[in-house]
Amino acid sequence: MSRILFITSNRLGDAVLSTGLLGHLTEAYPGARLTIACGPLPAPLFRAVPGLERLIPLAKRSYARHWLRLWLDCVGTRWDLVVDLRNSAVGRLVPARRRAFHAKAARPMHKVEENAAVLGLSPPPAPRLWIDREAKRQADALIPAGTGPFLAIGPTANWLGKEWPAERFARLALRLTGEGGPLAGARVAVLAAGPERERARPVLDALGPRAIDLTGRTDPMAAAACLERAALYVGNDSGLMHIAAAAGVPTVGLFGPGYPAIYGPWGPRGRVVTSRVPQPDLLARVAADPNDRGLMDGIDEGQVAEVAMDLLSEAHRTCDQFASGSSATAELPPSR
Repeated sequence: MSRILFITSNRLGDAVLSTGLLGHLTEAYPGARLTIACGPLPAPLFRAVPGLERLIPLAKRSYARHWLRLWLDCVGTRWDLVVDLRNSAVGRLVPARRRAFHAKAARPMHKVEENAAVLGLSPPPAPRLWIDREAKRQADALIPAGTGPFLAIGPTANWLGKEWPAERFARLALRLTGEGGPLAGARVAVLAAGPERERARPVLDALGPRAIDLTGRTDPMAAAACLERAALYVGNDSGLMHIAAAAGVPTVGLFGPGYPAIYGPWGPRGRVVTSRVPQPDLLARVAADPNDRGLMDGIDEGQVAEVAMDLLSEAHRTCDQFASGSSATAELPPSR
């Protein structure tokens, strides 16, 4: 197979969740030349994909002109395979020997499973990252030399209703890294997108010199290079959460009005903490005010700390078993 067109999401989290399917293609067709179309935000995550010939950041334009632009970019090539996770007209209108489209699942399932179903893959391939040397150099510059295992937190999200209160993030971080905590003495990396930086400021202020301020300082690839060094990640339902999980970092995702069964961190090192408030009640509040700052109040730091500490203990046990050469480690199911 010579040429593959892969059309994925403009949203960071969904794009990360499509990388397992993309990784399958790179392994199944190692000599293929790949063209990847995605949104501008997640585009950096794809720049080091094996076999990449062209990366097309698909910036939205009025009157759907971005789709016309993509069609013009792709119509002159005879594609051996088109995988279109956007279910777009472009995937149908370019010349191709074979086409595979995303279709809405008949039953609720995790996005990773839904993407895998496009090619009939079972079990679904897990999301993965291709972190290049430039991103690793950026991480070297951003993470102070001599920093040991650290806690990473993502206190923001793409809308206010999904953000756990900043003061709870700060208390949680101090609890996990304070005296007697599982990461006692560790520093805390705080990550947020540039436009969300001010909303992370209260957390940075509360942590003081313990904080490593990465807010607004990384693109998704550099964030991945920083996160893969973390001992633990705790964050809201966001693209950063999915990057952390794909990097293999023990990841705790916080969900209020979101859908953890569909968007929870994927893999044996992913856990979710959900609100004590029933989801139908939260969704009714979202309908009334999507930016209701109280939607995540049903999660307290005690809940999150307990899950985080259990996950860290489990990760340490697994590492010890691998170090001792034990083959008794059980395969854990993907997080749901």
